[in-house]
Amino acid sequence: MATYSIFSPLLFHLLISFSITDGAQLIVVNNCQENLWPGILGGAGHPTPNNGGFKLSSGEEVVLDVPEKWSGRIWGRQGCRFDSNGKGSCDTGDCSAQLHCQGTGGAPPATVVEMTLGSSASPLHFYDVSLVDGFNLPVSMKPVGGGIGCGVASCDADLNICCPSALEVKVGGKVVGCKSACLAMQSAKYCCTGQYANPKTCKPTLFANLFKAICPKAYSYAFDDSSSLNKCRASRYVITFCPPK
Repeated sequence: MATYSIFSPLLFHLLISFSITDGAQLIVVNNCQENLWPGILGGAGHPTPNNGGFKLSSGEEVVLDVPEKWSGRIWGRQGCRFDSNGKGSCDTGDCSAQLHCQGTGGAPPATVVEMTLGSSASPLHFYDVSLVDGFNLPVSMKPVGGGIGCGVASCDADLNICCPSALEVKVGGKVVGCKSACLAMQSAKYCCTGQYANPKTCKPTLFANLFKAICPKAYSYAFDDSSSLNKCRASRYVITFCPPK
C-alpha cells in the first residue's frame, strides 16, 4: 500500500496520531533538488512493496506499510528515463533497466538503507545505512516521534564531492557516484570474501576509513557493526534522501 502527498507538517501530525497495530510505516521523503526513483527489495521470503520502485518528485513523500518481521532494503535512483512500459535506465542504482525492480537489487554504487523489523513478540527493529555498495545519495532513517533505544542511521554528507578519483563514477562529466573499494578493486581483501570473510581478517581499508570519517553513522565496510547498526522500538520511520543537516 502506498500513499503519495506533498511533504507537510500537517501530514506528519496525522501520521503520528495514527496507530499501527501490525508492522510499521516507512515514510520515504525526497528532500533532494531533483526527482528520484526509490528502489525497494524485500529479503528472501518477504514481499516487495510498490512493485519495487516508483518515481518520487522533489519535495514529495510516499508512505509504505510493511508487515511485521519485514526485511529488505531501499535505495535511491538518479537520472532515470522510462518509457510507458516502465522500461529504461538510471544513472545510478539501476535495477535491470525497469521502473519496478520486482525482486532485483540496485546496481552499485548506491547508498542503501537496510532493515529487519521485529514483531509484537520480539519488538526490536534493526536498521542501518550502508556504504558497502558505494555511495550515490545522502540518506537517513530515524523513528518518527522518538522511540525506545533508538538511533539515527545516516550518511548525510555528499561523498561524491570528496570521492577519490579512482572510485568516481561520472555521467556527462559530473560525479554521480562513488564506488566502494570492493567494486573498484575486485579483490577478496577489499570485498571481505574468501579468507577475508570474517571480522578478524577483514579490516577497514583506507577508503572505508575515509567514508567512516565523513559518515560515522553508516556502514563503511562489511563488519562495521558496532557503530552502525541501530535498534529501535517504534511504529513509524522516516527515510529521507538528502536529509537536512
